[in-house]
Amino acid sequence: MPPRRPLTAGFDFMMTPQQYLIEHQARHIGQLCDYLRLPSVSAQASHREDVGRCAAWIEAHCREIGLNTELHPTRGHPIVLARTPRRPGRRPHFLVYGHYDVQPPEPIELWASPPFEPRVEGHSLFARGASDNKGQHFAHLKAVEAVLATGGELPCDLTFLIEGEEEVGSANLVPFLKQHRKSLRCDAVVISDTGMPARTLPALTYALRGIAALEVIVRGPSRDLHSGIFGGSLDNPAMALARMLAALRDRRGRITVPGFYDQVRPLTRNERRQLARLPFNERSYARFLGVPKLFGEAGFTAWEQRSARPTLEVNGLTSGYQGEGSKTIVPAAASAKLTMRLVPDQSPDVIARLVARHLKSICPPTVRLETRAGHGGLPYLLEPDTSLARAAMRTLELAFGYAPVLLREGGSIPIVTDFKRVLGADTLLLGLALPDDNAHSPNEKFDLRNFAAGARLGTLLWPELAGALAA
Repeated sequence: MPPRRPLTAGFDFMMTPQQYLIEHQARHIGQLCDYLRLPSVSAQASHREDVGRCAAWIEAHCREIGLNTELHPTRGHPIVLARTPRRPGRRPHFLVYGHYDVQPPEPIELWASPPFEPRVEGHSLFARGASDNKGQHFAHLKAVEAVLATGGELPCDLTFLIEGEEEVGSANLVPFLKQHRKSLRCDAVVISDTGMPARTLPALTYALRGIAALEVIVRGPSRDLHSGIFGGSLDNPAMALARMLAALRDRRGRITVPGFYDQVRPLTRNERRQLARLPFNERSYARFLGVPKLFGEAGFTAWEQRSARPTLEVNGLTSGYQGEGSKTIVPAAASAKLTMRLVPDQSPDVIARLVARHLKSICPPTVRLETRAGHGGLPYLLEPDTSLARAAMRTLELAFGYAPVLLREGGSIPIVTDFKRVLGADTLLLGLALPDDNAHSPNEKFDLRNFAAGARLGTLLWPELAGALAA
């Protein structure tokens, strides 16, 4: 837990918030490193106490910088609420969301340094959670600290909601939102948990893909069979499943499931022009991915394929013997885990049913098919021409010094649609992560120049958003 001290101790009230951030940058990086040392891996039961300690740490830190804090237990991990000091009268209210839980660090052997021992190299801070998401929401907290510590007053009320289950599906967040709907009702939600294409291209992400998960099991004989004695007289479940999966996509990268594209909202000309502004080199991108050649749906650019078009991917494929050497069997079963990334206006329930129905229609009679629907999340779209979106774009340019871009994100953040459904609030996604920050991968990092720019963004954003509401 960080040491307590009065908020105003040793602070210069003649400073601007931006000057304060520069003056205290080294201290803020040190505090972020303290935050990153806590191995708050929500997916692993062995780290449950670490997740709780991390929640207590960030709650105490929010209190130290002058916020009114609450630590709310849930059936899973705690939710932290931290509010700026309230002023009388009706003021704009914005919710800032972040998560203190992180992905598992495995495989550990691929890290250049221990994942929970933060390391600074050049402008990069390496640690699990550095960009996803501790560093990003910590920048917003430092911005509020800078305003309060220099005697400033925010033109709005802020509530920080920092949860500990984002990486495992946020199961307890929606009940919490419903329970606290009245106090959390806001004019908009601000989230920095996405990315920007380059340091010179700050971005407002206005659309996210949704997701639908499906597990497919193909069963053959009642047990593994000797492939010499029985092979050739029955269908192999692994080969049957492989044929079925291969039939889900054609050679042009288009999903063959009937009805799959029926509800897809086409990209507008303006959207395609915006995406075309993004820098892209096919050869460099292929080298970055480590593949010999790119592949995607014909008729669309790589940016469009990875952010604005629906997909169907095999995430896992299992059958038969996987140990050392060989074991000559016909396996009893084979299974695959699929996810479909969805775009407006696709429904995860509808898409999961369509894929399951199509698999059933192409399943050979020599095996038995079972499908199990998994988690799902709706796609999200913010109209980029609203007054709040335009205000966010202006602030990005002020903070980073470069003209911002509008961006679609290929990933899914289901809680964004929950905020819309429960609180009635749109979300401004102002990501600070770079493409090579290795979120969910070994050697995750966060560019400290983006950390500084993100804090600067936070000092400028609230007057712009409040002004947009008043206009």
